[in-house]
Formats: sequence, structure tokens, C-alpha cells
Amino acid sequence: MTREISPPPLKRRRLVHQSSPETKSHSFRVFSWNINGVDAFLPPTNSKITTFFKPTNSPSGRASPPKTDHETTSNLLRAFLSRHNWPEVLFLQELKIKQGDCKTAAALLTAINSPLSKSDVLSQERTYTLDTVLPRDKYNVRGFQGKLYGVGTIIRKDFARGHVSLIREADWDLEGRVSIVELKKGLGQDRPLALLNIYAVNGTSSPYRSPDTGKAVGTRHDHKIVFHSRLRDECLELEAQGYNVVVAGDLNVARGVLDGHPNLRTYPSQHCLNRADFNAKFFGQEDNKRARAHVRTSNEKQACLDAIDVFRALHRTERRYTYHPRTAHWGSSCDRVDLILASKRLWEEGLVLSTGILDSPQERGPSDHVPLWVELKGTG
Repeated sequence: MTREISPPPLKRRRLVHQSSPETKSHSFRVFSWNINGVDAFLPPTNSKITTFFKPTNSPSGRASPPKTDHETTSNLLRAFLSRHNWPEVLFLQELKIKQGDCKTAAALLTAINSPLSKSDVLSQERTYTLDTVLPRDKYNVRGFQGKLYGVGTIIRKDFARGHVSLIREADWDLEGRVSIVELKKGLGQDRPLALLNIYAVNGTSSPYRSPDTGKAVGTRHDHKIVFHSRLRDECLELEAQGYNVVVAGDLNVARGVLDGHPNLRTYPSQHCLNRADFNAKFFGQEDNKRARAHVRTSNEKQACLDAIDVFRALHRTERRYTYHPRTAHWGSSCDRVDLILASKRLWEEGLVLSTGILDSPQERGPSDHVPLWVELKGTG
């Protein structure tokens, strides 16, 4: 179904004053982080590890007092959650846990809920659930002994108990790239909300094999295009069911010239095609213009999610990046490939309050991506 209706001007969006106490007390936050492998986040048994994180106030709102060195060296993920004052939702991408490895998944959950100090009381507001989606494609997940991809959805227990209806996989996702959280109607919103944790396909010239036969049927670039279509269709179906949708994660695409430093990657040319395909399937004309996104003129009509890139909507042309490779000096080569997308009606109703990127070497930790976050109106 083609959705070509132009949105109302951005200035018509119902505004919510972000600094008001009422807003802060009736909101919840979703963080997202590609951690590039879970191993570095699992503390050795009966020992302490050196933290990457310096105790500072959180730039994401609701900052808590700086922690002592002892409190920040127990394990990285719980220290992260503590430093950002126990967010309701944390999406992790690229877990690199092999299908069937229950031990590592259990160790991750234990680490998340292990007190940092005697003052870290394990209340419902400080303990979390963990749901993992791991790869199950025997032909396309063969490297590194199957320790590839995978996403983890971490939800604070009080929030899960009060607001989560269902956490599920997508039937079409065999590589452990999609986790869908369906929330109950409420949260101060007229419609139920669906949160999607995404680790999108990285386009390469490597072969993509049929999950049924193992026969090469194209490249990973081709598979990325198909992934875009399936994710868009999943979101459109959720909207058709009455949900507002928030997509957060590593989308593995820099949308336009504002999102690459020092330059946007254009070689090989398939990256440009992937970029244009993503922008056409997920964003309308206004959002693509605002983001200075790469698009291609085409007479072909196709379905479009017509979503809002919340960072570009709130921060416009500000240059901030989420991918900072460890092979380069900090800030010398980076891209904004981790994104948060929201249904247009969620945006127009003033339910997206704030968003940010935690771009510092300390927040990057042992990963090559930095976390990002969004605050949504609702009862946290």
C-alpha cells in the first residue's frame, strides 16, 4: 500500500515542554547500544574489571550522583544502567552468542542484576528481564563458530510487569536481528506501542545463501534490500493493527551527508543503492529533506513507513555519530548508523520528548558503537 500523504508542517506538532516536572515524571526511556559482542560485558567470577566509564552525570536526563570507583567497576552493563538512573528499556545489538548457548545468556542476565555495591539495592526498579533473539540460519551464520549477530532486549521488571504484553521474534528473521516488544494500551497514550530492537543487515559482496538449500542466491547487499522490505512491512502491519511504532538499533546505514565524517561512504556503489532504498522505504519527502538524505528519483510506487528520524527532527543538522571504529583515532572517522525511528502520529501527538547520542570514548566502552536514547511520554 502506497502512503504518499504529506505530513503537516513540523511546527504544527503538539509541543510538550521538556523541562516541566510533569513531563519527566510521566515518561519512559528506551536506550539502544550495539555492544559488538557480549564477552567484554561479563565480569570474571569473583573479580573486578577495569571500567571504561568515568563517573559523570548522565546527558540523557534524570542524572544520578556520580558513583564511586568501587561502584563502577563491578560490571559494565549494570554500571551503565546505574549511571543513567535505571532506564526502563535497553536494547542491545550484536550479542555474538551462539544459538543454544544458555550459559552465556544466563551470565549476561546475572551480570545485569548483580549489585554494584552494598548501597545498590535489588528492588523492582533496579532489576531487569532479558529476552534474546539468536541466529538460527545454518547456512548464513557459519563464521566464528556461530557467534554472530543476535539482539538482547532488557526491560526493567516494574515496567515489564505493568506495561509489556508480549516480546516476540519476527518469523521472517533467521539471523537474530529483530525483537519486538508489544506494550499494553495505556502509558498515557491513545494507542498501544510496539518497540522494535533491530540489528540490520550489513551489505557486503559476500554471498547470501538460501536458508533452505544453502545455495547462493545473491549477495549480502541483496539480502539487505530484502531486510528493509520485511522490516518496513512488519512495521506497517503493526500500525494497521493500531500500534504506534518505535524502531531503535543499528540500522547499518548512514542516511545522508550529515551522517558520515569526514565523508559519506559511496564506494562500492551498492552502498548508495542501499542508502536510497532505506530512505525510500522508511521516510517520506519531508523527513528525507530535513535529514538531507540520499534519495533517488523513481517512478516506481512502493509502500513507505513514513516514519520520523527523531534525532534529525529534534536536532536538525547537528553532526553526531554512533559508529566510532577502534582502528581509528576518536572522531577521525565515524558515522551515524544507529537510529531511532517513530511513527509519524507518535511524533505529531507530541509523545516523543527528547533524544540523544552518548558520543564519548567512555560511553563507547569496549564496543565500536556508542549508545543512543529516546524519551517518550507515558507513565514510566
